[in-house]
Amino acid sequence: MELEKAGRVADYFELAELLVTDALNRNESCGAHFREEFQTPDGEALRNDEKYTYVAAWEYAGEGKPSVMHKEELKFEEVEMKVRSYK
Repeated sequence: MELEKAGRVADYFELAELLVTDALNRNESCGAHFREEFQTPDGEALRNDEKYTYVAAWEYAGEGKPSVMHKEELKFEEVEMKVRSYK
């Protein structure tokens, strides 16, 4: 039973590494993904909708190899994209 728990912990670490890889790949702040180096002078999130309007799925490439990112572009036809302000 303890070995099974250890395997689950290893899975969580693998997922955490993938989440960090995805976050570092985005050079913007958006929603819960806030990076200090990408903010307005007022401290608001600085989005880059032209470059990061997609959904990413990461493919496992094998032990010791970097994951491969696949993108699906998002098209907003019914909703207008707006920057949210918390002030």
